[in-house]
Amino acid sequence: MSRNIIAILRGITPSEAVPAAEALIETGIDRIEVPLNSPDPFTSIRAMVAAVGDRALVGAGTVLNLKQVSEVWGAGGKLVVSPNCVPEVIRATKALGMQSWPGIFTPTEAFAALDAGADGLKLFPGNMAGPGGLKAMRAVLPASCEIFAVGGAGPENFGEWIVAGADGFGIGSALYKPGMDIAAIRERAKMIVAAYDEALE
Repeated sequence: MSRNIIAILRGITPSEAVPAAEALIETGIDRIEVPLNSPDPFTSIRAMVAAVGDRALVGAGTVLNLKQVSEVWGAGGKLVVSPNCVPEVIRATKALGMQSWPGIFTPTEAFAALDAGADGLKLFPGNMAGPGGLKAMRAVLPASCEIFAVGGAGPENFGEWIVAGADGFGIGSALYKPGMDIAAIRERAKMIVAAYDEALE
C-alpha cells in the first residue's frame, strides 16, 4: 500500500542512500526526497533510482532553479519538490516528465502553482499556516488538488491535519537526521506509518 508520505532525507550521504531507501520501502513509504542541500545529492538520487526506482518515486527537494531541475532529471529522479512556487521551475519539471510539488503558503501561490501544472502542493511551513490556514485555503482550491503539509505536521497531529483537508505529509527530521543508523530510520518509519494509518481510520 502506497501512503501519501514523502520522506525528506535532508543531509543523507550517498553511502546511506540505498540502505535508507530500502528500509523506508519495507515499512510502506515509497516516496523519497533528497534535498539538494545534502552532501552530493545527485549521487544519492542516482544510486536510489538504480536500486529501488521500480518500487519507489525518488527525486529531489529544495529545487530552486532550472539548472537543478535538469540535474534531477539527469540523475534519474522523477520527483521535484521545492520550498517555493516558481512557475518556470514547475513547467520545466513537467516538460521533462517528472512530478512537481512546489511549496505554497497563500491562495495566490497555490493557484499560480496549479496554473503552471503542479501535480500537487506542499503547504510550507505547515506550522505557520496551521490546520486552520489549510482549512481556509481548502474552501477556494479545487477539491481534486492534493495538498501535503510539511513542517509542523507529524504523527502527533496527522488526524487534525487530515480533518483540515491535508491529503498527505512530507516528513523530515521526525523520520531522519544526518548520521542516524538504518535501524533507527526503520523504527521511526514504522511509527510514522502506524500513526498515519490510524489517523485515516
